[in-house]
Amino acid sequence: MNRADTGGQAPLIEVRDSRLHGLGVFAARRIPSGTRVIEYLGERVSHREADRRYDHKDAGDNHTFLFVVDSHTVIDAGVDGNEARFMNHSCEPNCESLLENQRVYIDSIRTIEPGEELTYDYQIQREADDPPDIDAIFACRCGLERCRGSMLWPPPRAPQPGSEELRSRRR
Repeated sequence: MNRADTGGQAPLIEVRDSRLHGLGVFAARRIPSGTRVIEYLGERVSHREADRRYDHKDAGDNHTFLFVVDSHTVIDAGVDGNEARFMNHSCEPNCESLLENQRVYIDSIRTIEPGEELTYDYQIQREADDPPDIDAIFACRCGLERCRGSMLWPPPRAPQPGSEELRSRRR
């Protein structure tokens, strides 16, 4: 399913069912560290238009194919998107997203073996008006030992020793 020019080699990636969430992107062959894997493609829209498109969704449904480029532009991979939209989040990813000249690319940050799922840290930015259950809405499913529990960035703040929040958790 990869549209990238493979220079006559087997495709670099394939999309299939993921243990993390829905569909995922997997290495079809060995991907060396530092490889530009794919560009995140889709319709480029304003933030207002992106919000309008997903206004009807339940507040607890975080599933979209939106990628924020800057304060003016969002890529909606739900329209004319490619395989990149199926890459799942991980707290210990093997890829990273890079913004270059208003375009979003996914590059490997370590060697990825055939069959391994490609992931990157979504680092969805927290907002001042987020609801109290925002970390549950954007819960991470990576299942790794060092999972921070959320796709949001910065990570949830741990209760400080002696704080009321920590005391109430101990009750």
